[in-house]
Amino acid sequence: MKQKLFINGEWLEGKEFADLFSPYSEEKIAEIPQATEAQVQAAIDAAYENRGVMANLTAYERAEILEKLLDLLTENRLKAAEIISLESAKPLKFSLGEVDRTIETYKFAAEEAKRLHGEMIPMDAARTGANRLAYTLREPIGVVAAITPFNFPLNLVAHKIGPAIAAGNTVVLKPASQTPLSAIFIAELLEQAGLPKGALNLITGSGRLVGDQLVTSDQVSMVTFTGSPEVGIGIRNKAGLKKVALELGSNAGLIIDDGANFEKVIPKCVTGAFSNQGQVCISVQRIYVHENLFESFKVKFKAATEKLVLGDPMNEATDVSTLIAKKEVERAKEWIDEAVAGGGKVVVGGEVENHILQPTILTDVAADLKVSCQEVFAPIVIVNPIKSVDEGIAAINDSKYGLQAGIFTNDIETAMHASRKLEVGGVMINDIPTYRVDQMPYGGVKQSGNAREGLKYTIEEMTEMKLVVWNQE
Repeated sequence: MKQKLFINGEWLEGKEFADLFSPYSEEKIAEIPQATEAQVQAAIDAAYENRGVMANLTAYERAEILEKLLDLLTENRLKAAEIISLESAKPLKFSLGEVDRTIETYKFAAEEAKRLHGEMIPMDAARTGANRLAYTLREPIGVVAAITPFNFPLNLVAHKIGPAIAAGNTVVLKPASQTPLSAIFIAELLEQAGLPKGALNLITGSGRLVGDQLVTSDQVSMVTFTGSPEVGIGIRNKAGLKKVALELGSNAGLIIDDGANFEKVIPKCVTGAFSNQGQVCISVQRIYVHENLFESFKVKFKAATEKLVLGDPMNEATDVSTLIAKKEVERAKEWIDEAVAGGGKVVVGGEVENHILQPTILTDVAADLKVSCQEVFAPIVIVNPIKSVDEGIAAINDSKYGLQAGIFTNDIETAMHASRKLEVGGVMINDIPTYRVDQMPYGGVKQSGNAREGLKYTIEEMTEMKLVVWNQE
């Protein structure tokens, strides 16, 4: 089925199309328009020219649009999940979970639209501030260019267009080339929800052509991007003085201290390492287990992993399906082979079964091998022994990334120590680093990004602060 571009409230034909294939079945599922430079510019123009329309909506009106959207999404929950599974090979059980999170994300956006406010400034605290009244306002930033990834094609779009609408901005959205159908579906629902024309413009096509045009346009006030550090750094270098919010990669680490409860830890580790085939920015990639627990943990972790069901993502029983592209399966297998050649041992998995990479646990992996020091984005996790929590902290910090980390410990002082010393944007105590709810400030340090997502925090990024001072003399 041929899809269309959404520009200035109209569904427009493309001139050229690219075939979209299911990663699992390899069947053609759609034809995706490849936007031309003129069409990208038309989308930017539409967003720019309709800034005033969005800015003039009341907080109530913006919230009402978002409330209608989440009602429509709730009505179409299964359809939305099936679209995600079809285009990304995410198992349906996890796609349904993503839809539920997305509904909640838009709910938070609707609520935050009504909480957007400035603050009073105590001017008389300064020697020359007497008889002056001052306050700040939060005003829409204007046109937001949103570039989103494939791994959460519905919810990570929501994390960009939800707060943009709540703040009174217009948006030009460029979804990932492999997962545009989820974004197109949301655009259809937003149209039904009464979003003004030109407030959301959706363009598909070449990442280089569309992305570069959005990033360099003087009409765009902010670029928000989720993806690889290499692309993110390129965006920041081209963007000039416009705001750039980057959510980038990670190789999240978990420490398991002596005395941790295996009954709680093992299921969380299985979920954290292998859900969505490990294609999660905060997927558990490195586990550091106290040496007193190491052998027992390894046996139980292996047994739990072997119970996972591999297969068709449209089957609700499936836990693990194929990666987003065949080349990613090949790359991940090469990284496993490199780890083994470097002295690592395969505890379970390590092979490709019906073009699905088996959930893989490796041990005795050196810190400089790709599965350890780079972002694996596959169902691969390394498990290494440590003599102390400090050794685990040092191992986690020995990384160019710093998104989230986790520690399981029964000692409050150890937990407090780890929370201070771990060089990451978020520390999860007695939980895996994969834990996220959508209103929390989520983001990292180092090459993991330069901003925080979470509706309140994103809205602050997507507004400009204006100071107003009254001289009452």
